[in-house]
Amino acid sequence: MFAVHLMAFYFTKLKEDQIKKVDRFLYHMRLSDETLLDIMARFQAEMQKGLGKDTNPTASVKMLPTFVRAIPDGSENGEFLSLDLGGSKFRVLKVQVSEEGKRNVQMESQFYPTPNEIIRGNGTELFEYVADCLADFMKTKELMQKKLPLGLTFSFPCKQTKLEEGILLSWTKKFKARGVQGTDVVSSLTNAMKRHQDLDVDILALVNDTVGTMMTCAYDDPYCEVGVIIGTGTNACYMEDMSNIDLVEGDEGRMCVNTEWGAFGDDGALEDIRTEFDRELDLGSLNPGKQLYKEGLANTREILTDLGLEPSDADCIAVQHVCTIVSFRSANLCAAALAAILTRLRENKKLVRLRTTVGVDGTLYKIHPQYPKRLHKVVRKLVPNCDVRFLLSESGSTKGAAMVTAVASRLQAQRKQIDKVLALFRLTQEQLVGIRNKMRVEFEYGLKKDTHPLATVKMLPTYVCGMPDGTEKGKFLALDLGGTNFRVLLVKIRSGRRSVRMYNKIFAIPLEIMQGTGEELFDHIVQCIADFLDYMGLKGAQLPLGFTFSFPCRQASIDKGTLIEWTKGFKATDCEGEDVVDMLREAIKRRNEFDLDIVAVVNDTVGTMMTCGYEDSNCEVGLIAGTGSNMCYMEEMRNIELVEGDEGKMCINTEWGGFGDNGCLDDIHTQYDKEVDEGSLNPGKQRYEKMTSGMYLGEIVRQILIDLTKQGLLFRGQISERLRTRGIFETKFLSQIESDRLALLQVRRILQQLGLDSTCEDSIVVKEVCGAVSRRAAQLYGAGLAAIVEKRREDQGLEHMRITVGVDGTLYKLHPHFSRILRETVKELAPQCDVMFMLSEDGSGKGAALITAVAKRLQQAQREH
Repeated sequence: MFAVHLMAFYFTKLKEDQIKKVDRFLYHMRLSDETLLDIMARFQAEMQKGLGKDTNPTASVKMLPTFVRAIPDGSENGEFLSLDLGGSKFRVLKVQVSEEGKRNVQMESQFYPTPNEIIRGNGTELFEYVADCLADFMKTKELMQKKLPLGLTFSFPCKQTKLEEGILLSWTKKFKARGVQGTDVVSSLTNAMKRHQDLDVDILALVNDTVGTMMTCAYDDPYCEVGVIIGTGTNACYMEDMSNIDLVEGDEGRMCVNTEWGAFGDDGALEDIRTEFDRELDLGSLNPGKQLYKEGLANTREILTDLGLEPSDADCIAVQHVCTIVSFRSANLCAAALAAILTRLRENKKLVRLRTTVGVDGTLYKIHPQYPKRLHKVVRKLVPNCDVRFLLSESGSTKGAAMVTAVASRLQAQRKQIDKVLALFRLTQEQLVGIRNKMRVEFEYGLKKDTHPLATVKMLPTYVCGMPDGTEKGKFLALDLGGTNFRVLLVKIRSGRRSVRMYNKIFAIPLEIMQGTGEELFDHIVQCIADFLDYMGLKGAQLPLGFTFSFPCRQASIDKGTLIEWTKGFKATDCEGEDVVDMLREAIKRRNEFDLDIVAVVNDTVGTMMTCGYEDSNCEVGLIAGTGSNMCYMEEMRNIELVEGDEGKMCINTEWGGFGDNGCLDDIHTQYDKEVDEGSLNPGKQRYEKMTSGMYLGEIVRQILIDLTKQGLLFRGQISERLRTRGIFETKFLSQIESDRLALLQVRRILQQLGLDSTCEDSIVVKEVCGAVSRRAAQLYGAGLAAIVEKRREDQGLEHMRITVGVDGTLYKLHPHFSRILRETVKELAPQCDVMFMLSEDGSGKGAALITAVAKRLQQAQREH
């Protein structure tokens, strides 16, 4: 018994002594937390260099784009082929990815030898051999009659410009086939497969083994967005935001980046932590100066014996401890680089805390007894704000290639379906010319006495017969009624310097007044005017007044406006069919406190034109592109059959929102437009407005999103209650989502506010849908506007014409692309017109006062005659 204790003591002491000696000897291989944090920061800097277009050539960490743009989402299904070429044998697999709610992958595979004469011979023969083996596999598995997509794992350095292309940079691992370097290996294999006429295979993806690892694990865990290999070689890949990858065009979405991190330090960045042993090892390697720092030993005694040594126990203990130190250093270095990647992911997502999964493969990680534990511990210490799960990959590279192919296949099929929907909103040049010409015909119908009753574009005379000429001056009141708020303004116009000063007060119109009697509504309006006059100290002044009344009216003179019908939630009784100016005068009489000179009843579109006309004498068109959609312009009196007289001009309020109500836009009217129309307050009416105005664009987008979700192309096929809610998708969201400055992350946040839990891919599709709907709206506006400027040019008999359009409305002002597309469309469809666009400032207030001032000036001139 004593002997046993003695032996135990001897071995413990021996172990202690040997460990102390080794520790002293290999002191420099131990890396402190501080050093690891420093290495982590260095690696982050190298990643940034690798991602930059200008800095990439000198970066040691190459950050290669893989063109893998999405991880599996679980909806992948079907049969896929996978080829793995890169070792002493190559493998062909058939991978069955099944759906049915559960993630399930079944694989059948076969290994084929890679004889020396093939891998060192002619490149054409190599690919013909691979194609022959593939054909043999497909015959054996009875797959010859099927058209199957294929993923190729090609474990050699390649430059990719798309997923299904790879230019071989150099052979490694004993491969030396001639004539392949600098060529696309996918097209070489595709050409070789053409020799087999019964082989119908599409190569959809060329994949690196690290990417394969990430994709295999991502199929089992959707949080997986990093792949790491720690084996004979080492590497990592992760999903990077496209906006950070300078080497690839486009900012939308994400792409997997293959870091090629094994070369970290080739530029001397790790020189301070390299030891004399590293330098000796490097000089003896096949590629001195390349791929530092990974080495590990497996079983001490066996290996030492295999090396022809006769190790003592002390030797084994020492060697084992050396191995521990070397492998711990390896795990530490991998952990530091991995921590840098995880930090980058967290910062990209702007999260305080990141939850993610790392897919891992490689013999060192799988077989070494302590390695995984050490790696996990150090990673968690370096990034305490990341919750990391490590997932071991099963048949990573080949199954991964099939997964990449399955995802590519899914995205391809989805892309086709999405493009089919978006194509409905793409207007050709021919269609736009047709719309412009139809609008022109409708203008003529509306202006002529005989056809006016049937015209969809009403072309209402406004009795505004002149533009400001700069001589206008005085104080004017303006009223602005068009929604739940009512404004009263005092506008002071000074001649000569063309200066306008405005003072206004906003009053609420309660619901019970909006939906009460006409008398109550106009009494309320007069009460608000009285409060304003008191407030401004103007109680006794009899000021000329312009009344902006933004509801459909038929005018018989500038100060007479018969309400056709209420809109925007107003339902006051005894108003429709009545003159609103008379109703206002009656209410002023009832109050019997003051008198006002009501000069003009004004439409906000006309006000917009007048405001801009005050600044620019070329302005003869007013355009509203906001919640509503309308246009007015100055027409020759001789063309207006509804009003007597041929001299001079008059402003026509087109009320073009009804364009298309006669079916002339049916060829571009989509199922989504029909759904929006059917759910509106006035089905079958205002077709053009419903395709162009801000009030409806968000609703069109919502209908498309519902349909795409039903097809399983969005939001994992789940239609949320919020998405079913009419009016939830406000047009302001279109402007926000389409903003170039907005990262997809922020798009996802907007969608989350709407109760839509979206992936990165969903966000891209939503952005595309918004873009298609708003682009069509801007083009339709452009076609309508081109019709009017061409008409004005021809009416004046001009070869070329300069004209200014006064514009107002949130869509034009706030949407990031709307105004540009509208201008481009007008330029294309009216090339002989030089059209300037001028933003209006308060058309309904300032514009109403200017119309009043011009009317007073014209009245004065008439009296003087």
